[in-house]
Amino acid sequence: MESAAKSPKSLSLPWKTRILLSLFDAGIDLLTRKEGTVNRGLVKLVDFRTPPSSEPINGVKSYDVVVDPTRNLWFRVFVPTNYPVEDLPVMVFFHGGAYILLAPDVKIYDDVCRKFARELPAIVVSVDYRLAPEHRHPAQHDDGLDVLKFLDVEENRSKWLPENVNISRCFIAGDSAGGHIAHHVTQRACQFNFQQLQVIGLVAIQPFFGGEERTDSEIRLEGTPIVSMKVTDWIWNAFMPLDEPYNRDHPIINVSGPNGVDISKMDFPATMVVVAGFDELRDRHIGYYQWLKKSGKEAYLVDYPNMFHTFYTFPELPESDQLISEVKDFVHKVLDKVNNVSRRIINIVATFDEIGEGARRKSRKSSPSLGRSMRATFDETMRSMADWEDLLQEDEPTIDEDR
Repeated sequence: MESAAKSPKSLSLPWKTRILLSLFDAGIDLLTRKEGTVNRGLVKLVDFRTPPSSEPINGVKSYDVVVDPTRNLWFRVFVPTNYPVEDLPVMVFFHGGAYILLAPDVKIYDDVCRKFARELPAIVVSVDYRLAPEHRHPAQHDDGLDVLKFLDVEENRSKWLPENVNISRCFIAGDSAGGHIAHHVTQRACQFNFQQLQVIGLVAIQPFFGGEERTDSEIRLEGTPIVSMKVTDWIWNAFMPLDEPYNRDHPIINVSGPNGVDISKMDFPATMVVVAGFDELRDRHIGYYQWLKKSGKEAYLVDYPNMFHTFYTFPELPESDQLISEVKDFVHKVLDKVNNVSRRIINIVATFDEIGEGARRKSRKSSPSLGRSMRATFDETMRSMADWEDLLQEDEPTIDEDR
């Protein structure tokens, strides 16, 4: 799908959701100061945390792992308990919160990651990155990449992750500010030589991107919940380094803009981009999807025309569960494709081994059958390689995007 569905003219939501959104908008005004700081004292009064659960809750247990105590870098692991033997992929998740708020142990993200772990199923690693404005860019991206490096070390995995985790099947995911971090961590991971970890998919849920020129959706949807031009400008000022002059076309902010990094030569993974009809950043998300496609990357657009920014963190909305289901479909399609390629590679290697074994066998002078056998094996190898090439170039799996 190259274009998203048109947004409806009005946003219809349950009263509970409307009240929560109003409280959030009012809270942002109270928590942030004009000079670019955050009232951490007030944050503590409303920042309710959830402890890890050694006993399963809704089929998922959790525990916390410290990566670097000097910068308070840690993550929460969510393990589905109904799959004790089956190999499971890992999802490294980055929470939203405008780079300035929230954490893996805040209830909304504890609930979200528990759902991902149970429904995909997957081992979910939810990262507690450093927050702005106390820690500005690139602290958040550094923390994200360092967690991947930590997971790549076998000693760390054997100590902290369940035995059935498959680190070569790694997805990176995030929403809002976490979606922005997820993109940049994925981009940096493409340029790092991991020993075992392989990033095969990115789930960008309404990633927080910007740009110097205001988009149509930013102007048309001003006043819709969660984000506004005033808020986004404040966030970028709190996020970017104080000693680095910038505008909103900086490649960290406007990743698909005129100064964006060229990813066409990178092994950038398949990406699912989630957009919503009442999200001011909608056009940014569609532009990001189109940029991925133009860069020659596998990308899918999933549109929720009746929803707003971060809608899926509101469990009372049916679209919340629908999104979890969409992510599950994406993860399984990518896994199927990668696993099929792996099986073909194994078959090709086995065929070449057979050729080598045949060449090592002593041939009898009057044995044309060996030559015929070698020829048949060679032909089978060529067919396998052709199948492998077809698999790599096959049509993209279909995801229901007209939502």
